[in-house]
Amino acid sequence: MTSVETSFPPSKREARRQDRRDTILTVAQAYFLDHGYAGTSMSGIAAALGGSKGTLWNHFPSKAELFAAVLDRVATLYRARLSQILDPDAELAPTLRRACRSVVEKMTSPEAIALHRLIISESGRFPELSTIFFDLAPKNTRILLADFLDSAMSRGQLRRADTLEAARVIIAIAMSGTHHRLLMGELARTSPSQIDADANLAVDIFLRAYAPVATP
Repeated sequence: MTSVETSFPPSKREARRQDRRDTILTVAQAYFLDHGYAGTSMSGIAAALGGSKGTLWNHFPSKAELFAAVLDRVATLYRARLSQILDPDAELAPTLRRACRSVVEKMTSPEAIALHRLIISESGRFPELSTIFFDLAPKNTRILLADFLDSAMSRGQLRRADTLEAARVIIAIAMSGTHHRLLMGELARTSPSQIDADANLAVDIFLRAYAPVATP
């Protein structure tokens, strides 16, 4: 007899707990961006939530863990979207362009720019911020893209190289235009045409740099 795994919906208690956790993360994300990491306290977030500090601590034992959970939720949602774009059976160049366009669009959003500035400005006093940010966002995005590039290399569409390094290269080129200008305050906002231009440039340079080696 074959056993069949059955997934049951969460209990009302668990559903309420998850809803409460999502509410905390939503409020905490806005609070971190408005006040910075140093200016954020668990008491301040509890007050913004309208509940007790004890309730907040039941979900998150520290400010660092709360910050990590905020980043993890944002990064997880984005990786799910990017993984749908990176179809290993799709045509290489158009897929890379869609992926780069998605990355640039995400990273040039007002929320992402504000978060990046927060990390840059406060990581000197709080070195753990850089580690948390890199491990949950750029690192995992590179791994996802590296897996796609590995498939392309295996099919001979790209020359064989370190896939993580290749993922870093294409993302770095894509981020070197509009994203950098927004981060430095040179631009106030971006446009779809600027995002497309950044993505196209990154893919064009990348495909030339990682073109298959011609056999004599």
